Amino acid sequence: MWRGKVEETLRSKARAGEKAALILIDPDPSKYRDEMREILRSYSSEGLIDAILVGGSIGVSEIEISRTIDMLRETGLPIILFPGNVNGISPNADAILFMSLLNSADPYYIIGAQVLGAPIVKRYGLEVLPTAYIVTGDGTAVSHIGWARPIPSELYEVIAAYAMASEFLGMRFIYLEGGSGALKPISPEAVKAVRKSTNQYIIVGGGIRSPETALEMVKAGADAIVLGTVFERDPLKTLEIIRAIKSYKG
Repeated sequence: MWRGKVEETLRSKARAGEKAALILIDPDPSKYRDEMREILRSYSSEGLIDAILVGGSIGVSEIEISRTIDMLRETGLPIILFPGNVNGISPNADAILFMSLLNSADPYYIIGAQVLGAPIVKRYGLEVLPTAYIVTGDGTAVSHIGWARPIPSELYEVIAAYAMASEFLGMRFIYLEGGSGALKPISPEAVKAVRKSTNQYIIVGGGIRSPETALEMVKAGADAIVLGTVFERDPLKTLEIIRAIKSYKG
């Protein structure tokens, strides 16, 4: 499958040993604030973040997503869709994490939504990042809405098996997710097991609230760390975490 500019940019940084920091923006007007744009512009000017993810599980519409993307354009950063459903697709983005929630109990989130969304993605001309999505945390919006069967982080051999299967199916990215606002992130041991088992680009998000946790993830083999809830609540803490990520050279 053709690889576009966004994927090549992320992969070239990974090949150089640079870890990526990604900020997740929820387009819900009650969560997105104007000052976030100024903070992101500041991060971008210092070369601290590599891309912005836009998406959410609840209350999302294409209109709000497109409006949010338009406001974020001035940051100059690549904007990647992180869709919770078909209504999370917008032609205004640069790329899309075309995801399958592999451990969902509902076939809709494994392949149904993807079948509905594929013609839209193709018509919009979005760069596709084929992504296996695995949710380990319970009690979060994504686990509830997506009917995820959470995998305990200590069962890292099971998580690694999911990763291997997705790679054999042709997916080039894997997103290991504790869930937005999760009480704890996926374990570093699980990340390490995935790193040893596959050549995929590994994204880790959910429950990462400290520089120490972020460093554990990149040392275990994560190529990119996603920061969402912590950015909404504490941009200064987010900056500390980003600097820790960028300090590590794998």
